Amino acid sequence: MVISLRHTHIVFFDLGNTLLYFNADWPQVFLQAQEGVWEALVQSGVHLERQTFLHTLRQALKAYYQKRETDFIEQTTTYVLTTVLKEQGYPHLPDAVIQQALRRMYATTQAYWQVDAQAHEVLHNLKSRGFHLGLISNAAHDEDVQTLVDKHALREYFDVILTSAAAGIRKPNPHIFTLALKHWGCPPTHAVMVGDTLGADILGAHNAGMPAIWVTRYADRPSNHAHIDTIIPEASVEELRALLPLLPAPNSHASPGDFIHT
Repeated sequence: MVISLRHTHIVFFDLGNTLLYFNADWPQVFLQAQEGVWEALVQSGVHLERQTFLHTLRQALKAYYQKRETDFIEQTTTYVLTTVLKEQGYPHLPDAVIQQALRRMYATTQAYWQVDAQAHEVLHNLKSRGFHLGLISNAAHDEDVQTLVDKHALREYFDVILTSAAAGIRKPNPHIFTLALKHWGCPPTHAVMVGDTLGADILGAHNAGMPAIWVTRYADRPSNHAHIDTIIPEASVEELRALLPLLPAPNSHASPGDFIHT
């Protein structure tokens, strides 16, 4: 797939391991986060045996994370926790109780997400040069992403923030890219996806007819190694700042007003 970046008006970014990075050991922190779910539920008056509940929750989350990597459907952690609680004898808990427990879980992980040192500089540069920016994130809980975006003062840059939890589908399903593009009425060839995951960001963009740039700074992991010879981005960069010379300002070529509706 050969598509020029010269006609780019829209730049989509991934969030985790692209604009943000996780500054801790994820498995250990996530175990702590699940403990927080149990604590929050007990504090809300839900009587759960700790060991049994945590074992059931961990098995359910493991199955959910495995399944979504093959069917690209995002059922969300709200669905998973609701299902686990039904199995534990609580089929009709108020949604407020469930969401409070999930907020406790994600507050634990949110504490370790840090913004990349170049993120604000690059986003400001692109926006000031006339690009329209969007965020497409694979995430199990929309509120978690929205909280991280606000915590790290990223919202001002983006016209669109779309999560797989909100859309119900995950990258690399091309429909999530199509949904995001509808905001501007922009063809995919006039957009580019920037992300860290070959099998989601890069493949998903290509599935949608969109070019993609692979950011490798936080991308050294087995899931990428498996695709490195088969999923080929239009460009690869080690750091966010290296994006800037790849993207000429939109006002140097065709007018975005031809298709962008604001």
